[in-house]
Amino acid sequence: MSATAMRATDRADLIELFGRYADIADLKEYTELPGLVFTDPLTIDFQSVADIPPMTIPLSDYVESVRAGFVSFTATHHAITGHVVDIDGDRATIHAHVRAEHWLPDELADGGPNRWLVVGFYDNEAVRTAEGWRLSSVKLTASHQENPHLAGVAMAGQQAR
Repeated sequence: MSATAMRATDRADLIELFGRYADIADLKEYTELPGLVFTDPLTIDFQSVADIPPMTIPLSDYVESVRAGFVSFTATHHAITGHVVDIDGDRATIHAHVRAEHWLPDELADGGPNRWLVVGFYDNEAVRTAEGWRLSSVKLTASHQENPHLAGVAMAGQQAR
């Protein structure tokens, strides 16, 4: 395969990786997909939405935190577009736009708005492994949010279950 064809294949694989990443939360598939998407451990930075410092954690801990954070939402939808991919050998950076919507059941919204919207950017890093590309670092920078308090409502709803 030519270098140009390899680069195009790598780019397509990295964009598909973002699709799998979104599917973890949107399909609530916490068993197989995380191992197809992430390295173990991985570095996460959701400080702009969760107000916690960036950290490197075991994949199993990350999966459990995502499961807990999303269990109360009746639906989520993460549209990730505009991928800008830079590949340097077995490492890559991917910048992409995101619009993430999260809907709570009406009983948890308690008569108020039931949708938490996050709009912003991902700046992620990936590494090529023997099994293919995996995200080693995920950074979300929110540029706009609507009803961010609903993230806390969702966590409180999960704890009540």
